[in-house]
Amino acid sequence: MNKVLVVAGAILLSSIFTSAQTTGERIPHKVVIQLASSDTLVWKGLLNNIRNLKAGWGDSVAIEVVVHGPGIGFLMKEKTTQPDRITDFKSKGVVFVACENTLIEKKISKDSIIPEAGFVKSAVVEIILKQEQGWSYIKSGF
Repeated sequence: MNKVLVVAGAILLSSIFTSAQTTGERIPHKVVIQLASSDTLVWKGLLNNIRNLKAGWGDSVAIEVVVHGPGIGFLMKEKTTQPDRITDFKSKGVVFVACENTLIEKKISKDSIIPEAGFVKSAVVEIILKQEQGWSYIKSGF
């Protein structure tokens, strides 16, 4: 009886491990954060939340910050008040992306965006896609 339980347990663990490998799920926590505010206190609060997520979960959390609308200044070379913290979080795997639709609407060139940021065509589409992939959603702001 004990041998049967050991074999059954080994098979179960093997199937769980194989399932995790085939789905590509290595990071258990995934968070997409929307930033659409020009308020620099919101920017600071966003980065504090990221600090807390990384302190609590370390490398077991993936974080993407999607910036659009009035929040685009957060990622602009001439307007951001948080360049050092953004650089630090980028080095820890946090992804920052700017909405190209916002750039077009506000006539902002991609060259105006800090080099730590990437780009997505549409912030709203990016957020929806992340949610459909199982990411938790947080809207940054008051």
